[in-house]
Amino acid sequence: MTEDLHLAVEHTHGSLTVTTVTGEISFRTAPHLRARGLELIGQGHHQLVLDLSDVGFCDSAGLSALIGIWHAAQGAGGTLALAAVPDRLMRVLTLTGLHTVLPAYATVADALAAHQRDTA
Repeated sequence: MTEDLHLAVEHTHGSLTVTTVTGEISFRTAPHLRARGLELIGQGHHQLVLDLSDVGFCDSAGLSALIGIWHAAQGAGGTLALAAVPDRLMRVLTLTGLHTVLPAYATVADALAAHQRDTA
C-alpha cells in the first residue's frame, strides 16, 4: 500500500468482491490501485465493486487505472462497478463519457442490488 491510498477488501462472495478505496488516486498511487484490481481479477474475483466514498482526489492516471481494471474484468467475463462516487469524480466521469462504461451507484448496497438483478 502507498502512503496516500489504502485498499480494503470488505466483502467477497464467489466472483464478487467489494473493495473500499481510501485516499487519493494519482499518478503516484494509481499503479497500486491497478495492480490490486488485476490481482483480485486474477484470483477469480471478476465482479468488482469499488467503494469510492473516501476518495478525495482522482487524476487522469487514476482514470486510466479504473479503465485498466474495467478492461481486465471485461476480459475475464466480469464487470467493474463504482459506488458512492464523490461529486467531483462523478463530474469527470460524465464529462469524459466514462460513466457509460463504468456504472456508478449511490451506495454499495445499490451496486450489490444491481449485481443481483443482472445475475438472476
